[in-house]
Amino acid sequence: MVEQHNHEHENTKAVINRLSKAIGHLESVKKMVENGRDCSEVLIQIAAVKSAVNNIGKIILQDHINTCVVNAVETGDKRVLEDLNSAIDKFIK
Repeated sequence: MVEQHNHEHENTKAVINRLSKAIGHLESVKKMVENGRDCSEVLIQIAAVKSAVNNIGKIILQDHINTCVVNAVETGDKRVLEDLNSAIDKFIK
C-alpha cells in the first residue's frame, strides 16, 4: 500500500467540487437506468461521467507534479517518482 501523505494542494477545492458534480451526474445516470431510459442516452451520459473523472485525474496529476514531484526532485526523494510512475500506470489503464 502507498504511504499516505497529508497535505494540501492548490486545486483541492476545485477537485472536491468536480468530484461532487461527477457523483451527482453518476447518480442521475443511475436514475436513468432505473427508469428504463434509452440505452444510447445512458451510454452518452456514462461517457460524460468518464470524461469528467479523467479530467479530475489530470488536475490531480498536474497538482502532484507541480508540488510533490518538484519537492521530491529538490530533496532527492526517488520514492515519490516511483510512486508517480505506478499511479500513472494505473490511471492510464
